[in-house]
Amino acid sequence: MKTQQIIGIALLVLGLVLLFFGYQASQGLEDQLSEAFTGEYTDNTMIYWIAGGVSVVVGLVMLVAGKK
Repeated sequence: MKTQQIIGIALLVLGLVLLFFGYQASQGLEDQLSEAFTGEYTDNTMIYWIAGGVSVVVGLVMLVAGKK
């Protein structure tokens, strides 16, 4: 297995963990109130989701590119 594939798998797992933490944070009281009054989640929750999404995409690209 190439180093690029190993890094891709690590980024994919990290991204999924961050997305899970973002989901858990969005279910908290602070985020529920923030969404109810402003229509947006807190900055911390958005950071989890954005970082998780980017990590998943980069991990998948590295896995696909590493197989060539």
